[in-house]
Amino acid sequence: MKRTVYFIVMLLLGVGCNEKVIEKPENLIPKEKMIDIYFDLSLINSGKAIDPKALEDNNIEPMSFIYEKYAIDSAQFVSSDLYYAAIPLEYEAIYKTLETRLEEHRTRIVEERQRVSDSARSKRDKRPVPTDSIRN
Repeated sequence: MKRTVYFIVMLLLGVGCNEKVIEKPENLIPKEKMIDIYFDLSLINSGKAIDPKALEDNNIEPMSFIYEKYAIDSAQFVSSDLYYAAIPLEYEAIYKTLETRLEEHRTRIVEERQRVSDSARSKRDKRPVPTDSIRN
């Protein structure tokens, strides 16, 4: 009996997670473009955490920047975000893709920093050590 109840509950949860609660908006932002938007928002928010004055000093308002860059408006972004959020499996897939992309970006930055550091160290090590003219 418990197994039957458990099975029915799990079945209902599974069906409920795939059910579309919100109708697809006419101006839905495509999934890949939403991932790009979330990626840029993540970078902007990271930048704000590191140097909060940088955006202000350069007169950059994050959401206005996103709307202009992707040629969207706030209503389109909100309706698309709500639509994807209403489909948990789709939203999870978007965020897993975003997470992978952010990790790849972080890895590239770490590798680039290491390359620059190694290059600077190599140049420093190749310079001849000046001889002390007093000892000669």
